[in-house]
Amino acid sequence: MRRPTIRPFAATDVEAAGRLLADRHAAHRRSESLLSARFESPPAAASEVLALLDDGATGTVAVEGDQVTGFLLGVTKPSQVWGANVWVESAGQAVAAAETARDLYAVAAQRWADRDKDVHFTLVPAHDAGLVDAWFRLGFGLQHIHAVREVPSTPARPTGRGVTVRPARRDDSPVLAELDLELPRHQALAPVFSSGGVSTLEEAAADWTESFDDEGYAYFVAEHNGEVVGASVGCPLEESSSHTALTRPDRAGFLGFAAVFPHARGLGAGRALGEAVTDWCRDAGFTSVATDWRATNLLSSRTWPRLGFRPTFVRLHRRLGY
Repeated sequence: MRRPTIRPFAATDVEAAGRLLADRHAAHRRSESLLSARFESPPAAASEVLALLDDGATGTVAVEGDQVTGFLLGVTKPSQVWGANVWVESAGQAVAAAETARDLYAVAAQRWADRDKDVHFTLVPAHDAGLVDAWFRLGFGLQHIHAVREVPSTPARPTGRGVTVRPARRDDSPVLAELDLELPRHQALAPVFSSGGVSTLEEAAADWTESFDDEGYAYFVAEHNGEVVGASVGCPLEESSSHTALTRPDRAGFLGFAAVFPHARGLGAGRALGEAVTDWCRDAGFTSVATDWRATNLLSSRTWPRLGFRPTFVRLHRRLGY
């Protein structure tokens, strides 16, 4: 089978890329209707491609005859955590055939590697098994999940063993600071092994004290036998820097944080805290709730799907040289 011609992405390719991206998103919405219909419009999709170019993205296009049949764009993010990176964001790829993604990456990745960018990420529509498989066959592994669900039609019924959830108060700040450190501590352990930094207790306490003045946020704590054992945070999805462009449903709330102390796990506190946020999202007028989690975080990857969250995008990761 003859493969497409691969060449560098040029500004003149934006319109064709927008059409491909709009088609990809329309197919995605047939699987997950909560995603925004806005990006089924080729001009709206093309504006997201153009935004990537404005951010310095580089990449490739696939051409067959006089037709562009695929594109791939990656952008570098300044970050000490992610290393010398390139990210293919949610608007950074679309192909007429999944196998073309492998050809596009083969050429683009060499240019990125020549610039010493050896840590690569890609956001792929979760419903597209063929495209996910193409990236797996490029040496990428599953790292992170983006997910969404409808807001609940009725309030959740208590299911935890002796667990109650209430709005957090300012005088909860000391224990909230402890819980703020619990999530990165947990994710530093097996099997996640996250390299993210951990704040000091003093820094976390100061952040929580200031956070109670933030409008649009909802803070909850879970109690068991009179002790605060967990916390969760809800807010508009626009507050999340990781849910942008095609990953962001319209009128969506965000389950942005949840943590439970180790000694209280297994009581149903995590689920109850998640339900408190989804109930708040309904009452706040949102039509859906989004969240995300590390695929290797065993607690999150089991709790949030049971709460009705469905994957929308998967973040895949590869470090060159291994």
